[in-house]
Amino acid sequence: MSRWETSFTNRLSTAAKAKQALLEKARARALANGAGSAEREAKRREIAIERKAREAERKTARLAKEVSAAAERTAAAAAAALALKAEQARSAADLAERMASGLALEAKRKTERDARYAARKRRQK
Repeated sequence: MSRWETSFTNRLSTAAKAKQALLEKARARALANGAGSAEREAKRREIAIERKAREAERKTARLAKEVSAAAERTAAAAAAALALKAEQARSAADLAERMASGLALEAKRKTERDARYAARKRRQK
């Protein structure tokens, strides 16, 4: 065999050695980071808790704002309904006034007509 040609067993053993070397390197790193990693993990958890608290505060503020906006919309709708009722009452009063003045004018014309009719009848006798 040439230098570049390796057998299957050689390739398997080389791969196993490389894998073992990686495992040993990872174990050494884990042992070195053992004490520091607990501190970092605690800090990560603390940051996560603070983040959730800020999210809850934002959600509470957003909900309060939505409730306030809904109350304003309800108040505006009530005011609009009240204004509409007032306008309808004003229109009804105006209509009643016009009808009353129309009836009064019609009654005045009728009395004038009746007076003319009566005067004509008196002249004819």
